[in-house]
Amino acid sequence: MPREIVILACTECKQHNYTDTKNKKKHPDRVEFRKFCPYCGKHTPHKETR
Repeated sequence: MPREIVILACTECKQHNYTDTKNKKKHPDRVEFRKFCPYCGKHTPHKETR
C-alpha cells in the first residue's frame, strides 16, 4: 500500500491536530497545509511530523 498516514502539527503551538494520508512515492518530502488550529483559534500552517 503506497499511501501512509501522516500526523500534522501546528507550527505555532506544536499541537498535533490532524491526521491525513499521502502517497509517499509521489510526495517523498514533508507536506504542509494551512488548517484551523483549535488551540490557537486561527488558521496556521501545519507540517507533517515524524
